[in-house]
Amino acid sequence: MNVKEFKAAGHWPTLLAAFLYFDVSFMVWVMLGPLSLYITKDLGIPVSEKFTLVAIPILSGAVLRILIGFLADFLGPKATGLLAQVVVMAGLGYVAIFGLHSKAEVEALGVLLGVAGASFAVALPQASRWYPPKFQGVVMGIAGAGNMGVVLDSLIVPVLAEKFGWQAVFGFLLIPLAIVFVLYALMAKDAPMPAQKKSVADYTKVLRDSDVWWFMFFYSITFGGFVGLGGALPLYFTSWYHVSGVSAGLMVAIVVFAGSMFRPVGGYLADRFGGIKTLELLLLIVSLSYFAVSQMPEGPAPEVAGDAKVAGWGFLELPLIAWGAVALFFSGTLALGMGNGAIFQLVPLRFRREIGVVTGLVGCAGGIGGFFLAKTLGLSWEIEHGFQGGFLLFGILPLVGLAGLVGVKKRWRTTWGATSGAQV
Repeated sequence: MNVKEFKAAGHWPTLLAAFLYFDVSFMVWVMLGPLSLYITKDLGIPVSEKFTLVAIPILSGAVLRILIGFLADFLGPKATGLLAQVVVMAGLGYVAIFGLHSKAEVEALGVLLGVAGASFAVALPQASRWYPPKFQGVVMGIAGAGNMGVVLDSLIVPVLAEKFGWQAVFGFLLIPLAIVFVLYALMAKDAPMPAQKKSVADYTKVLRDSDVWWFMFFYSITFGGFVGLGGALPLYFTSWYHVSGVSAGLMVAIVVFAGSMFRPVGGYLADRFGGIKTLELLLLIVSLSYFAVSQMPEGPAPEVAGDAKVAGWGFLELPLIAWGAVALFFSGTLALGMGNGAIFQLVPLRFRREIGVVTGLVGCAGGIGGFFLAKTLGLSWEIEHGFQGGFLLFGILPLVGLAGLVGVKKRWRTTWGATSGAQV
C-alpha cells in the first residue's frame, strides 16, 4: 500500500477520530463483562443469569445501531456521535453517584450501554465515505480496530474494582470518555458528499437482496463471536478455571488483543488477496478453535483462593490447562478479528451507495450473534454445568458460513466483484 497516496486520498483526522470514538464506546459497551464478576457477587446473582446480564448490552447495541443509523441521516454522523457520547456519559455518571441495587437496575444499565455499542453505525460509515474503493479494507479495519476497547476493559476494570469498588469504576471511565468527546468534536468532519437519508423502505429494499443476508450471517459469526467472547470470557474463566477477577481480566485481555489488533490485518489481506479467499480460511480456523475449546476439561480449584473480592488463581499461578485455553481462544479471536476486517472490505464494494443502511443491518446482526453466544454459554452452564454444548454449536456455524461463501463466490466475482475496482 502506498502510504503517501493513502494519506492524500481521504481525511485522516476523521479516521483517527472515528477510531477513538469507537474505541472508548466499545470499552463502555462491554464493561459489564469484567465488572459483572463484582456487581453480581454483591447482588447475589447466580452464574447462569450472569451470562444473560452481560449479553443485554450486546443485544441493545445491535438494535440501537439501526436507530442510530436513522438519526445520523437527519443530524449528520458527527452530531449523532456527539449526542450518543453525551447520553452514555450521563448514564455512567448516574451510576457512579447512585450505584446499582437490583438485577433490574443492572439490566436497565445494560440497555443504556447499548448506545455505546451503536457507535458502530456512526464511526465506520463516517470513515468509509472519505476513501475510494481500493482502500476500504484498510480504512474499515483501522476504524473497526476501535474494538480494542475490550482489551482496555479487561486490563483496567478488575484492578479498579478490586481497589476502589465496582461503583467507582463508572467514574474512572468518564475520564477517557470526556477526553475523546473533545477530540472527536475537534477532529471529526462529515464527508463532503452527505449520505442520502434512509427510510424504512430503504431497509426493506436492501433486505430483499440475498447478499445482505449473507453478510449479516457472516458478521454474526465473526463480530458476534468477538464481542460475545469479550463479554462472556471473564465469567467462563472464573467459573471453569477458578481464577481471580484480576487474572480473568488479564487472560481476556490477551485473548481479545488478537482480535482487536489484527482486524486491520484482515482488511489488508482482503485488499491484497481478496475478501472471499481470506474469509474462507478464517472461518475454518474459527470453527476448529471452537471445537477444540469445547473439549477442554475443567481446571482445578486452588486450595486457598486468597482474599480478593473475586478470589481464585493468581495470574502467575494459573494451571497449565488454563494457559491452553487462552492459547486456543487467542487463535480463534485472531481469526474472528481478521474476519471482521475481511467482511468490511467486501461490504463497501458491494453496497457502496447503500453503505449506511447495510452497515447498520450487518452491525446489528453482529451484535445479535454476540448476544446469542453469551446467552448460549449461560444456558449450557445451566443445563450441563459446563460449556461443551455451547462451543460445539458455535463451532458448527462457521462451517455453515464457509459452505455459503463457497456457494456465492463465483457469482460475486463475476458480477459486482468484476466491476468493483478492487480484489474480491
